[in-house]
Amino acid sequence: MSMKYASFSFHLLLLFLLLVLHANESGAKKLKNEVQGLEQVVETGPSSHMDHMDESAMVFFTLRDLKLGNSMPIYFHKKYSSSSPRLLSRDEADSIAFSSKELPFLLRFFSFSEDSPQAKAMEATLRECESKSIKGEVKFCATSLESMLDFTSSIFGSSIDFKVLATEHLTKSSTLFQNYTVLETPEEIPAPSIVSCHTKPYPYAVLYCHSQVTENRVFKVSLGGENGDRVIAVAVCHMDTSQWNRNHVSFRVLGIEPGTLPVCHFFPADNFVLVPDL
Repeated sequence: MSMKYASFSFHLLLLFLLLVLHANESGAKKLKNEVQGLEQVVETGPSSHMDHMDESAMVFFTLRDLKLGNSMPIYFHKKYSSSSPRLLSRDEADSIAFSSKELPFLLRFFSFSEDSPQAKAMEATLRECESKSIKGEVKFCATSLESMLDFTSSIFGSSIDFKVLATEHLTKSSTLFQNYTVLETPEEIPAPSIVSCHTKPYPYAVLYCHSQVTENRVFKVSLGGENGDRVIAVAVCHMDTSQWNRNHVSFRVLGIEPGTLPVCHFFPADNFVLVPDL
């Protein structure tokens, strides 16, 4: 049985993101009453910096691991729509400051104390969004659908259609970490360039999107868990990691050095990859 991946037109991307990120009613001020989702992300989600080795870091592997019949431990973070922050329109997002310099104001706006876990999560997201890109990488934190589309168009070109690839869980399960076996020969998706977008903990949806000029390879992988879970997972392999910080958690997980081997990782279901529609 061959795997199929969903193809989304430029205009259908809105529907996809609304389903993934669970958009709710409009009105930026109403966000003050919708911060419970951030609380759950902070309490149950993986560390954004992964300063210590834990199960949530077990998403990395090497290209040689990507073969039929191979088994590996994988952590799939699961975020349910009832707790997901909502996606804002550009007008709503632009009406709210998005800067670490404005953090005291933002904490008051969202009614978080300065020493709360939510405040620390917001600060970490803002700092990451404001950090300098590594050589050969372009990154952008999108706070609205429109800004994400603008960034994607700047990478692919405004006349290029694209596809959205996202991990799909075929079975419902509360298991986050277990051994998975590759059930079919992985399907490589032709992609001369890619934009990867990752959700970040914040009171509303923030997408950390980035693209690299170095070679990347994209795969769809059919996985079977020990408990019977079935997942069609999106994976990206970064072929050149020579510019990465040697303290990056992937090197500790894999026991390798920057620039020695390609680093691959699986995407959780609320993250996605954009590729040109060739």
